[in-house]
Amino acid sequence: MQKVLFISDLHICAPGETIIGLDPAARLQAVLDATLADHADAAAMVLLGDLTHHGTAAEYQALKLLLAQIPVPVLPMLGNHDRRDAFLEVFPDASQSPAGHIQQVMDLGNHRIITLDSLDGPPYVAGHHSGKLCADRLAFLTAALETRGGRHALVCIHHPPFQTGITGMDRIMLADGRALLDLLASHGNLHLICGHIHRTISGNARGVPWTMFKSPCHQGVLELQTPNSHLSSNEPGAYGIALLADDGVILHSEDVGLPDVRIYGGYDMADHAKDGG
Repeated sequence: MQKVLFISDLHICAPGETIIGLDPAARLQAVLDATLADHADAAAMVLLGDLTHHGTAAEYQALKLLLAQIPVPVLPMLGNHDRRDAFLEVFPDASQSPAGHIQQVMDLGNHRIITLDSLDGPPYVAGHHSGKLCADRLAFLTAALETRGGRHALVCIHHPPFQTGITGMDRIMLADGRALLDLLASHGNLHLICGHIHRTISGNARGVPWTMFKSPCHQGVLELQTPNSHLSSNEPGAYGIALLADDGVILHSEDVGLPDVRIYGGYDMADHAKDGG
């Protein structure tokens, strides 16, 4: 099975700047090292948005240096912390739709990867973090689904179009997410992959199966009551990996930087029986 790697919510900052005491560049480097050590044979790597923290050209330049070591095609996406003009200043060859949105299609055998741009702007409103898909972006998605020739689709978007139960983040989800879900459900044979929440979660919304992945840097908090979208933790970062099966897709999440992780090749049968099998 071919592999596709996913890294979400990189939040690269200027050198020396940290987020809750964590260095996003160092944390991303650790994740990149892990993916290259174990999955250098991957067919592609998808970056699920929030590439930078402030959307400056200097931050994108720092990201470009980190990505220079990646030997597989990289599909970058934009999230609410990104800025399209600064991104294109540093990545002028990034795939764009005719209207200038950072979106693309990649076919891998029986699978089609579709990446969407859910950044709302310009103009960019300070403190506004919800996502948007305009008519142009929905038309791009519709065409990509209608022309896939029976391929299973992995539709990738930064902002989830559904509620997760994490109250603070649900306040800044994709606007009019129901329209996107209904469009996806009408086509079927696909899986929706999101970022934004900084947690590994899976579910089903309006008949659409979905998965999201943790960040390499700071993680979200399972807080179902407090309407605060800035709650974060310093638990280990992670990356996602999709195994492209003939009949669909298998998705895994792998943490990076866990202390003293050991893999055992066997166990005592008496302990196995004692533990209940």
